[in-house]
Amino acid sequence: MNAYPKITMITSLIGDPTRAAMLDALMGGHALPAGELAYIPGVTPQTASSHLSKLVKGNLIAVEQHGRHRYYRLASQEVAELMELISTMSPPVQIRSLRQSQEMEKVRHARTCYDHLAGKLGVALTQALITKGYVAHRSETEFDVTEQGIEHFRSLGLGLDLTTMKVNRRIFAKRCLDWSERIHHIGGFLGAVIAKHFFEMKWIVRMEGGSRAVRLTEEGRTKLQALYSIAMEDLV
Repeated sequence: MNAYPKITMITSLIGDPTRAAMLDALMGGHALPAGELAYIPGVTPQTASSHLSKLVKGNLIAVEQHGRHRYYRLASQEVAELMELISTMSPPVQIRSLRQSQEMEKVRHARTCYDHLAGKLGVALTQALITKGYVAHRSETEFDVTEQGIEHFRSLGLGLDLTTMKVNRRIFAKRCLDWSERIHHIGGFLGAVIAKHFFEMKWIVRMEGGSRAVRLTEEGRTKLQALYSIAMEDLV
């Protein structure tokens, strides 16, 4: 009798191209309706419904009811981390069209990795925080925030006590390997707080069409330059 977990059940769910595309779309961190999740891989609503049902049963996604409509999201942070890890191990996508090339460039430039920032923007921000002494390497899996960093994040008006936040059961400042840049960016609880603040301050906005890509606003560019000495040429 095999006493090991049935990993093939999960890998078979993720390994299907349609379901993989749906999961990738949900890596943006927000819930999407079934219609949009059908449009992304280009399948019929009936086919999408079948795939979504399997993902729900496999505990990879969760469904929320809003009136007559259903919205789907990743079931947990662990699912997002699994998808990101698989992405770093996977071969690059073969670009077959100008539209695909443009979309890939947007995703590589700046995107959300579930609830934190990734891509060139996420990596540049992480490196700037390290250079300025706000964040330091703690271990192979975590970053840590310095005393200077605690004061910096307080000055941003996050409204959170970072010392207290460290007792949260989620990894405080996870070193998340960026699949496109092959360098670590900040994930975990701190990464989520930073991304949330950037969205609330309108320094970044989501791209239309259910993409994980985000766009720096003019105010965001100004703030990144002033706070972290990050210029647009650093993100090219």
